[in-house]
Amino acid sequence: MEEEDQCEKLRDFKTGEKAFKCSQTKKTYSRKRTQKTGNRSYFTCQQCGRSFTGKGSLQVHRRVHTGETPFTCELCGKSFSLEGNRKTHMKIHTGEKPFTCPQCGKSFRHKVSLKNHRSVHTGETPFTCELCGKSFTLEGNLKTHVKIHTGEKPFTCPQCGKCFRHKVTFNAHMRSHTGESPYTCKLCGNSFSLKGGLKYHMRIHTGEKPFTCDLCGKSFRLKASLKSHRRVHTGETPFTCNLCRKSFSQEGNLKTHMKIHTGEKPFTCPQCGKSFRHKVTLKNHICIHSRKN
Repeated sequence: MEEEDQCEKLRDFKTGEKAFKCSQTKKTYSRKRTQKTGNRSYFTCQQCGRSFTGKGSLQVHRRVHTGETPFTCELCGKSFSLEGNRKTHMKIHTGEKPFTCPQCGKSFRHKVSLKNHRSVHTGETPFTCELCGKSFTLEGNLKTHVKIHTGEKPFTCPQCGKCFRHKVTFNAHMRSHTGESPYTCKLCGNSFSLKGGLKYHMRIHTGEKPFTCDLCGKSFRLKASLKSHRRVHTGETPFTCNLCRKSFSQEGNLKTHMKIHTGEKPFTCPQCGKSFRHKVTLKNHICIHSRKN
């Protein structure tokens, strides 16, 4: 066993200070500044107690506390705590995508993005949920999925108190308060609060439908639309009414059905005041007024 492995990590519960206790010498080493365990020195952050094997790593870490961002993009002024992050950011301006998939030729700015993409070709899903057995290509997707089981919604809106599982959903929600829609279509001027919203919208202009049903060949712009369509073939009806147990293949159909129980009729004719459960029923009703006129 190496000397450094013979040192037991301890914490003083009175002071909260971390320490090392060596099983060979029985000595305890304070982690206030620099401590030596075996042949290795540790550099410890005085603000949070985290330790590093290199002095440079400690200096970089301290920027978390100081907020220092010494590396600045000369093109847009955005600054970063790490030089590597600035270099990665520069690829946005240069359009550089140096990491190319050997199977389909698609290119990426980041090596990790290429690695994640390649699982599309291999079908590999190494990260499996221990609760339901569902597996994922990315560990981050598994962590997000587990929140469904735990009910965890760690992102809370400070304005209305609504909670969210995902940071991206939380950020999008915050724009509902600010009215911000920073992603604009260069072809038609439509703006979106989410980058993904613009991405999906662009397929209207390009006609791209990348998601194809392997059973009937029908193609769709959105992955969710393909997933929904496949229920036509499987007969799956996962959305069930809690009141009468009737089930539906689409969540929207369940919401429409619930209006029967609630009596809700949100669509009102501006000419005669008659109300309807469905928008299409109102539309047909208005035609009656048009024919009379």
